[in-house]
Amino acid sequence: MKRAAVAGLLALSLFRAGPLAAQSDPLAPIGRWSAYTRGAAQLPPMGWNSWNAFALDISEAKLIGSARIIVSSGLAAKGYRYIDLDEGWWARRAADGRMVIRADKFPSARLPDGRTSFRPLTDKLHGMGLKAGIYSDIGRNSCGQIHSDDIPNKPSGTLLEREVGLYGHVDQDIALYFGEWGFDLIKVDGCGIRGLWPESPKVLSGEFRALTPLVDSGSLGRTDIAATRALYDHVRQALERNNPDNDFIFSLCLWGAADVRSWARQMAGISRTSEDIFPIWGRMLHNMDTSIRRPLYAHPGSWNDPDMLYIGTGDFDAKHLTEARSHFSLWAMLNAPLMIGYDLRSADPALMEILGKREVIALNQDPAGNQAVLAYDSDDVSILVKALANGDKAIAVLNRTSDPVTASLTAGHLKFASDADVSLTDLWSGTHATLRDRRDFTLAPRETLLFRATGKRVLPDGLYLSEMPGSVNPAVDGVVAPEVDPLVHRAILPWAGTRISREPPRYGGWGGAQADSTPYSEQIGIAGKRFDTGIGILANSRIEVRNKGYSRFNALVGVDDSARDRRQAVTFEVYGDGKLLARSRPMRFGEPAVALEADVAGKGLIELVARTPGAPRFPDPLAWADAALRR
Repeated sequence: MKRAAVAGLLALSLFRAGPLAAQSDPLAPIGRWSAYTRGAAQLPPMGWNSWNAFALDISEAKLIGSARIIVSSGLAAKGYRYIDLDEGWWARRAADGRMVIRADKFPSARLPDGRTSFRPLTDKLHGMGLKAGIYSDIGRNSCGQIHSDDIPNKPSGTLLEREVGLYGHVDQDIALYFGEWGFDLIKVDGCGIRGLWPESPKVLSGEFRALTPLVDSGSLGRTDIAATRALYDHVRQALERNNPDNDFIFSLCLWGAADVRSWARQMAGISRTSEDIFPIWGRMLHNMDTSIRRPLYAHPGSWNDPDMLYIGTGDFDAKHLTEARSHFSLWAMLNAPLMIGYDLRSADPALMEILGKREVIALNQDPAGNQAVLAYDSDDVSILVKALANGDKAIAVLNRTSDPVTASLTAGHLKFASDADVSLTDLWSGTHATLRDRRDFTLAPRETLLFRATGKRVLPDGLYLSEMPGSVNPAVDGVVAPEVDPLVHRAILPWAGTRISREPPRYGGWGGAQADSTPYSEQIGIAGKRFDTGIGILANSRIEVRNKGYSRFNALVGVDDSARDRRQAVTFEVYGDGKLLARSRPMRFGEPAVALEADVAGKGLIELVARTPGAPRFPDPLAWADAALRR
């Protein structure tokens, strides 16, 4: 079974800064958007992946059969295009390094000259109007090899022949998969760089060669962030060389480890934020929570990935339609890739209806590219709000519990005026309702209410930056030492049960920039005044904001009340296309917020810099409160 790892080590600032590393001042404006824009993930990918349905027991018949159902059911016409072949396809690596396909399972791969090729398979998928995805691992060996015992379709042969991962073969394999075989997406796992110590039983037995782990599942300090990042960046470079038309997707599957939150958005179309999902309600909550507080780290071209949909199995099968609708609603709101993990050959019509719900798919595929922002969160209820391209708002009200709950939805949650009617359309039932100031809803156990809303905006002539996270990139977020996130829902690991003392937090993202919250999930506050909206970030940070036709920027800036290092003054700066537009006086803890405004007409990229003259003793939260772009 595939397992995830924890996030990593104290990172050097040059590795956090990415393209800024070469500069002496990582906070200096660069005048360009630095989040990833190459590839074909301008919208979250949709499709089907073989792993949850078949694990390693995959075959051409199962793959093509699933693809045909995707087409015949109408799901392909609704956006489900990627048919992803996960583990179980490889037989071995030949002496010349070329990958050999398991031709007994994929008969069309057998060539007259004795070699194997997936070109016939990808041609068939392309002929059906679909895209083709393939799986590999960044190490020498795959997750299935390392963690799955007594499962069919593992690579065979000598020690070297069984090394089917990318390690030492990146350029050769990527050229083969994309140039010769014609794949459109690759998912790259990380199991091969985290478990093969020289003293491990599978190394001592001769099954695998030792590879000193770069990612340690139990320790932040024993993870080599720089080396891990370099391996994945090599894959990015190879993909770009072999796909000059940009028709590719790089799915980076490192489960939130190695501080991937900070750098994946510079090199991959989608990046896993969690361990594997399972068909268990608590596990779904866990995976959701690893993405839910990171809307500023997801953009068109680089999405958070809480793993595949598990609709069709366990807590999300045809006997649990409420849970299935919740799962689908939440993935849509998170802009998560909508990858079906279900044996569609036995699909229940009610579940196919959920997967094909156009109104919900539209939220996921909205061209604004804004991941939903938490408007309210507790152990019982979470409220997520997403600003859509046409000015509407999407709202998900989630009952996290197994009991009925009553939740209040307010106009303030939506950044709508409380003195005017808000029109709500339930996207599952199609019914309509209105809200003025507040409305209470009773939710069934594990139910998610999903609405599309229109109303009178609090800010009629623009957008708060927290309403447009798809256009806001914390290029330097001030985090120096990655920390695990203590707030994610933790469920019992299926492979461990309660035999281990606990499941430690796995996601290294605590302290990153947040929308409408401090980096540590507190309400934004400056000198005792509370703010409902803004960008919370640490000192010594730089935020990139794409400006689409707005003429003014304004914010109230200051040191957040949760700061601990009170010695350092902070200066806030606004740049437009690399030129200074506005600067605050040095601000200290306890001083009231100061208005900072700038004329940004004609400026395509705005950069917000907050710097101290020295390094704080503690990571100090700052606030760009009420930050907005206006006409």
